[in-house]
Amino acid sequence: MTDLQWGIVGLGGIAHDFADNFNQTTSKLTACASRTLEKAEKFAKAYNLPKAYGSYEELLADEDISIIYIAVPNRQHHQHIMDALEAGKHVLCEKAITMNAEELQSAIELAEQKQLILAEAMTIFNMPLYHELHALMDSGRMGNLKMVQAPFGSYKDPDPTNRFFNPELAGGALLDIGTYAVSFARWFLTEQPTVVASTMVPFSTGVDEQSVTILQNQKNELATVNLTFQAKMPKKGIVAFENGYLTIDEYPRADKAELFFNDGTKEIIESGFAGNAMNYEIENMVRMIHGQLPNKSLFFTKDVIDILDQMQKKWQQK
Repeated sequence: MTDLQWGIVGLGGIAHDFADNFNQTTSKLTACASRTLEKAEKFAKAYNLPKAYGSYEELLADEDISIIYIAVPNRQHHQHIMDALEAGKHVLCEKAITMNAEELQSAIELAEQKQLILAEAMTIFNMPLYHELHALMDSGRMGNLKMVQAPFGSYKDPDPTNRFFNPELAGGALLDIGTYAVSFARWFLTEQPTVVASTMVPFSTGVDEQSVTILQNQKNELATVNLTFQAKMPKKGIVAFENGYLTIDEYPRADKAELFFNDGTKEIIESGFAGNAMNYEIENMVRMIHGQLPNKSLFFTKDVIDILDQMQKKWQQK
C-alpha cells in the first residue's frame, strides 16, 4: 500500500494535538501551512515535518500531498474545504465541518464530482466503542431505543475577545461542544430527528452561551441536548432502551460503556483506547480513500449539521 501524505491547514491548538498524536504506518504527516512562513516553520520543526509553507495555496499546489487536514476557525472551514477539493485533495475537516447544511451540500457535491473523500474529524463516528454499541443495538438485546441524553458543559473564561465568544469566529457552544452532543444523540437514534423545541441564552456578544434542546423522530425516539459554556457538567451520555440502559462517561472520546439491564444485571463493554482518538480518525480516512471502508460517517455528519441548523432557526424565531 502506497503511503499517503498529509498536510495541515491552520496551526492552532487542535493542529498541535493532531501532529503530536499522529502515529500511522500507511500514511505520513509531511507538511503544514500558515499565513506566515515563520509560524509554519516553527510548527514543522516541532513535529519534524519536512515541508513548511507560508501560504495555503503553496501547500495545495504540492503534488505529493494527498490529504488536507483543516484546523482553521469554524467560519473558514467551507472555503478551505472547497479550495482543497478543487486542488484534488481529500479532506478531513475539524468539527463543525461547515457553518450550515447549504455549505456542506456544496462541499459534498464537489467531492463527488472530483471523486474525493470528504469527512469530518468527529471522534464519536470513529471510535471503536461506538461501532461495538451499534452492533449491540442491531442484535436486539437491548430492545427498542427510547431516549438519549447528551449533556456537555464546559466553563470558559467570559472574555468577549476569546474565540469561544467571538461571533466573527463563529463562537458559541453549539458549533464547539454542541457538535459532540448532537453527534452522540444522532449516532444512537435510528432515524433522523426534528427539533421539537430549543431555547438558548446568549452571551453578551450574541453567541449562544447555553441551550436546551428536545429532538424527536418518526419512531418516537427522544433525545435531549444540554449545552453550556459557563458551567461544568459531566460528559455522561445515557441511552435508554426497553430492556435496560447504557451510560458512557467522557463520551466524546470514550472506550468504555456500562450496561444496566432491567433484571438487575450489569455488563461492561470496552473497545479501543481513548488516547488514540485522533488516530482512529486518520486511519479510517485512509481506509476510505483506499476503498476499504464506506464513507458512512458523512451521512451522520450531514444529519448533525441539519439538526444544528434547526436549533439555530428555533432561536431566531424567538
